[in-house]
Amino acid sequence: MLHIYTDGSCSGNPGAGGWAYIMVTETLQGDPIIARDSGGTPDTTNNRMEIQAVISALEALKKMTDMPRAVTLYTDSQYVQKGITEWIHSWKRNSWRTSGKRQVKNLDLWQELDALAAGLQSGGLSISWNWIRGHEGNKYNELCDKFAKNAIALL
Repeated sequence: MLHIYTDGSCSGNPGAGGWAYIMVTETLQGDPIIARDSGGTPDTTNNRMEIQAVISALEALKKMTDMPRAVTLYTDSQYVQKGITEWIHSWKRNSWRTSGKRQVKNLDLWQELDALAAGLQSGGLSISWNWIRGHEGNKYNELCDKFAKNAIALL
């Protein structure tokens, strides 16, 4: 089973932002990190970085030569987890409008994430979207947070 941890961070909101992901696979020898990446943007929001982390992870997954059949993705952003599993269905039915008739924020990223996830799933990949509490001692969540903050420092 492949586990993907993602995180986004912002120094000020809006402000300089960073994102990161870590891919971990379960083996008899432990949980080795098989891939990781991070990046940043000088003027953004925390929510955009949270979504970008997931997009970047799924893009990397798409390029894997030996893609798994199932992935468990962890985010400490309820905005991302609920957005992709619950809210997106009504957003799409309502022409990407919220229940308050306003355009969905971060529409470009939501549409990109939706298309990417749908493409992977139509290719046979099962994605389980999980929210985890941030800064609660999960080592991979903590590492993602560190890498995202380091990406901000490099801007």
